[in-house]
Formats: sequence, C-alpha cells, structure tokens
Amino acid sequence: MKPRVGQMLASTVDSTTVVVVRVPDDDLEITCAGAAMTDPGGPRTGTPDPGLMSGTQLGKRYADEATGVELLCTKAGQGTLAVNGTPLALKGPKPLPASD
Repeated sequence: MKPRVGQMLASTVDSTTVVVVRVPDDDLEITCAGAAMTDPGGPRTGTPDPGLMSGTQLGKRYADEATGVELLCTKAGQGTLAVNGTPLALKGPKPLPASD
C-alpha cells in the first residue's frame, strides 16, 4: 500500500484508528496487531497476533525514524502499530526552547 499524508487508516482486528502525518514516497505495510490496516469503511476481519497487543493511546503520535513514518492515533485500541514488521515507538514531546 502507498499511504498518503492525511489518510485515515483503521485496524481490521480492534478499534485502533490513525491518521498518516508523515510518510515517505514508498510502498509500506502499515499494520496493527499484525494485521494490515485499511480504510475506515473496510471489513473488520482478521486475527490479532497475541505478541503485538501492547496497545495505542488516543492523541499520541507513533513514529519510525528509519522509514520516516509518523501516525497520529485518533481512536485507541489494543494492537501495536508497525511499519514493514517494525513496531512504531511512541513519539515523545518536543522540548520547549529555554527562555533565559
């Protein structure tokens, strides 16, 4: 799949929904709990991988610096987000500039 910025993706195995914030111009496999994510209106069929159930948090960004992917979670769920089989890390807040 070739995701695009602004595209909404939904998990086929749980309630996770994300918006693509940053993405390279490559074909990527974006998964949740080991199952491919689809458009929000797609079918909810699939079986989750029990080893990929660490969950997602509402309003948090998940990123992979190696591929340049960043996703924003708009609906939390139990599955782990991954790109090309690599789990995405929770992106920390940007530090504010010092006001000395």
